[in-house]
Amino acid sequence: MAKKSTVNRNKKRIALNIKFANKRNKLKKIVMNKELSLDERFKAQMKLSKLPRNSSKIRVKNRCEITGRSRGVYRKLKISRISLRKLSLEGKVPGMVKSSW
Repeated sequence: MAKKSTVNRNKKRIALNIKFANKRNKLKKIVMNKELSLDERFKAQMKLSKLPRNSSKIRVKNRCEITGRSRGVYRKLKISRISLRKLSLEGKVPGMVKSSW
């Protein structure tokens, strides 16, 4: 089980990301638009840098929904490999069986 503080910090980052997503995308479009003047683009870049760092999408870490583990997490299931194995051995994952050959 991961530390609760680490899991809570990641949840805070997710919330900030959702809150500032539209504003961040608009500013990024202005910054990347080569047709605008350099001054306008620079002002947009300054506004972008004033936003909280944790509102960036890249700062969010994929974590297991069950344990909070950060490594070996399947994106589609949002579960770590260890939790997935445990659930599949208990028969809680439909269609998944232990292999034998």
